[in-house]
Amino acid sequence: MKKDIHPNYRQVVFQDISSDFSFLTRSTVQTDDTIQWEDGNEYPLVKVEISSASHPFYTGKQRVLSSGGRVDQFRRRYGAMAKGAKD
Repeated sequence: MKKDIHPNYRQVVFQDISSDFSFLTRSTVQTDDTIQWEDGNEYPLVKVEISSASHPFYTGKQRVLSSGGRVDQFRRRYGAMAKGAKD
């Protein structure tokens, strides 16, 4: 491997700001923020909007979308107006 062309692969803490869930993993992501982790060491910190702790699919709070398409939903909602605009 060539020297000085690969990003620094290191321990990084990812923090879900919507659920206050954090986990330590390895990454090459660049960040200026740091946090003191449970083991007493300081690690780079990356704040994320969604993680497995807050994503509806993983939390079981997933919304079920209707089987009809977007056009059908529009036509049901605005029925006569949609047909008039087509003519």
